[in-house]
Amino acid sequence: MLKRYEDKAVDVQWLNSNFPCMMACPAHTNAGRYVALIAEGRYEEAYRLARDPNPLASICGRVCAHPCETACRRGVIDKPIAIRALKRFLTERYGPESRRPVDVNEGRIQKKLPYRVAIVGAGPVGLSAAHDLALMGYSVTIFEAAPVAGGMLYLGVPEYRLPRSVIQAQVREILATGDITLKLNQAAGRDFTIAELRRQGFDAVLVAVGAHSSRDLSIPGVDLDGVHKGIDFLLNVNLGYQFTIGKRVIVIGGGNVAMDVARSAAREVVRQHTAVEGQEPSRENIEAVAAREMMDVSLSALRMGAREVHLVCIERRGEMPAALEEIAEAEEEGIILHPGFGPQRFIGGGGRLTGLEVVKTKRVFDETGRFSPTFYEDSETIFDCDTVIMAIGQAPRLDFLKPEDGVEISRRGLIAVNPSNLMTSAAGVFAGGDCVFGPRLIIDSVADGKRAAIGIDEFLRGVSHPEPAVTVEVLTRHTMPSDLLDLVRQPIPTLPLDRRGGMTEVELVLDERSAQLEAQRCLHCWVNTVFEGNVEDGSLCILCGGCVDVCPENCLELVSLDRFQFEPEVVEQLVAQESLLNVELDEVKAEELGVISGSVMLKDETRCIRCGLCAARCPVDMITMEAYNLTSTEPCGLISIGAINAPFQAAAGKTK
Repeated sequence: MLKRYEDKAVDVQWLNSNFPCMMACPAHTNAGRYVALIAEGRYEEAYRLARDPNPLASICGRVCAHPCETACRRGVIDKPIAIRALKRFLTERYGPESRRPVDVNEGRIQKKLPYRVAIVGAGPVGLSAAHDLALMGYSVTIFEAAPVAGGMLYLGVPEYRLPRSVIQAQVREILATGDITLKLNQAAGRDFTIAELRRQGFDAVLVAVGAHSSRDLSIPGVDLDGVHKGIDFLLNVNLGYQFTIGKRVIVIGGGNVAMDVARSAAREVVRQHTAVEGQEPSRENIEAVAAREMMDVSLSALRMGAREVHLVCIERRGEMPAALEEIAEAEEEGIILHPGFGPQRFIGGGGRLTGLEVVKTKRVFDETGRFSPTFYEDSETIFDCDTVIMAIGQAPRLDFLKPEDGVEISRRGLIAVNPSNLMTSAAGVFAGGDCVFGPRLIIDSVADGKRAAIGIDEFLRGVSHPEPAVTVEVLTRHTMPSDLLDLVRQPIPTLPLDRRGGMTEVELVLDERSAQLEAQRCLHCWVNTVFEGNVEDGSLCILCGGCVDVCPENCLELVSLDRFQFEPEVVEQLVAQESLLNVELDEVKAEELGVISGSVMLKDETRCIRCGLCAARCPVDMITMEAYNLTSTEPCGLISIGAINAPFQAAAGKTK
């Protein structure tokens, strides 16, 4: 049973602080809500909630870096909820890649508008923006330089992490949203310019070209045959082009791109050297190869392949910027890591690479935490190799921008934009993603596309997008699993090592039982204990202390008011927010704090597990359990990203 409040005043900053997973997601997906629905077996409803704000939900269910999991409060207790894996559990049932896809946009597409928008780039930014613009009624044309849509999702992410069938299904779903046209093999600068698009009648242009250029190392020997750039390697492999690779490969890097390159290199090594005569690798050598081309062949069978794939990075093990799961998976597949070494020069003979000379890292960061590596003297080491792939960063190619376009480039070599709406210095020209902010997460690019769509709409129609509505539900019977804190994180299933051949997908989907067990671990952070009582009954706290006694996490404390010191700025904030805090102050004026005597109930919301025992224990119903939800007020159901991005800066009294 529940009671809904549509007009209750809620402080947005406080509200945001109580949605850690949702606020950590750049697209503001309400992860907790759909996780809870999975626990209840309401899968289709959960999918709709997961997919609604994110047009690339099926892709993110596989390769998102999941900042929501980093923010998950369950991680403070033991391990965070496996949010990304649970999203994939839903998309494989109802996403466009499933056998029974659900159309979440049915009835949402608005009446056609008399405006045309051009999007340059069919990566996550462009696809996300096109989706939202189409929902609002715009006619959208996407220009993509590659022969396939998806940007770095297709060209940079290896297939063993993200099957091409999933990308294609997601793209088809987006293109079917509304009036969207996709034009492939159309490169900016070669086939058109930004100014020409404007002259062709496009009312607005979104530049979303990503960062498809590899950074280089300025060390001797970089021009030797056998030295390659990471993104170039991935582009060739993912498009099926011929790429000659040796038997002993070194990848220079340390970030997630380096992990992708290393694991892809191992797969390419096996593919190209299975027919070499006279060499039978040992079991150890076979396991050192990152994947096997044949899935059903016994480990004792005669196999041929490269001896090793190594990864060298300047950072020491604990400083490596790659995600921990990426490092663990790379090592599991046989990649040999050499953290704490900086490349000094490439060694070769006759124009061909034969080795890499490195020096041992003394320090990567200076006292201020800035990247400023230093190395030990006389610590040179040479690694023999016939192939080196540099995965040290990415940069955008912006040479297609001409002076007549009027688009300003920042000192970092990126497109300068107004961060509130992503418009460039040229009116009507917008930009987002890696070409603006440098390489970032896929979900950041999705959010950029959504923000750009809102900015374009506001520019063309002169409208503002309202903040989402806050719906409050008072729960009369709120319970959590009795064994909530004993539930352990479910392992994400993966393909056995002896079946990881070619580009076969490594991570598998959770089964139904595992998904429900994992979802039951959620702490329901959108639910909170509220000490407001029942207005109709005139509930008042009787200071019995029952809630303090029953709290399993010791997050409640009843203390005397004289233990608090209220700074002037705190009092000023309380006065300014009197309408929000009148219940908490209980008819006490803010100016009286620090003068009058009394008691105060303290709650540490960071420790609260939302068990509801305090509310059940309260003899006068002073404590209620309330659930908060953000709902769109837009006709097409979109939620403006910027409307709920306010940082949490609530002031509080300090104990003496």
